[in-house]
Amino acid sequence: MIEIIPAIDVIEGKAVRLAQGDFSQKTVYSENPLDVARQFEDAGVRRLHIVDLDGARHGKVVNLAVLEKIAANTDLIIDYGGGIKTRADAETVFDAGAKLISVGSIAVKSPKVLEDFIAEFGGDKILLGADVKDKKIAINGWQTATEIELISFLREWFGKGIRQAFCTDIAKDGLLQGASTELYEEISDALPDLKLIASGGVSRIEDFDALEKAGCDAAIVGKAIYEGKITLDDLSNYTKNAG
Repeated sequence: MIEIIPAIDVIEGKAVRLAQGDFSQKTVYSENPLDVARQFEDAGVRRLHIVDLDGARHGKVVNLAVLEKIAANTDLIIDYGGGIKTRADAETVFDAGAKLISVGSIAVKSPKVLEDFIAEFGGDKILLGADVKDKKIAINGWQTATEIELISFLREWFGKGIRQAFCTDIAKDGLLQGASTELYEEISDALPDLKLIASGGVSRIEDFDALEKAGCDAAIVGKAIYEGKITLDDLSNYTKNAG
């Protein structure tokens, strides 16, 4: 069974979700992300994916207090992304309690910075995000399309030391229309040693079985949980069976 990694997207200290990365399509799910994180932990979840959407938008880490509070009050293994541009940013996030930093656009825009992160912190401390549209990488919060082919991109960074990556099909994210299993099968076949984490489109607990068959090791899930398509009881039962 694959590992479930709930996502908490943060704007102004609140847990929110966006539809396809659109800040004008924001739904606030909780004023207190720590309460949400504790519910996930109580359901048997071990990892948490925190996205600082303010940080991603403004190019600097903004919601560090949310990370500090969750890290101090849970035993969750947290990866944190959004606005991490420099070594100082990365060190600040690690010092606040994250076990991994999540990066995306800098792999395209500032590859030397990511190479330095790998050398400084180790590839196992970095979660590479690959946002994709029509099998091409998109950056800057999905606003900028590139001609970089997805599998070539992942293969290059695997060769440089990255060992886990999450891939988000922009066409699926936040729409609860099912995950991109064919895309994940293609990635898994090409890079069987990469820890592949699915992201986007999960709409029901049965999707995890399909993702496992597609070669995924884990799945990041957000909206399906917040809108009750996958309940905390579902998570608890799944994690118990997985354990």
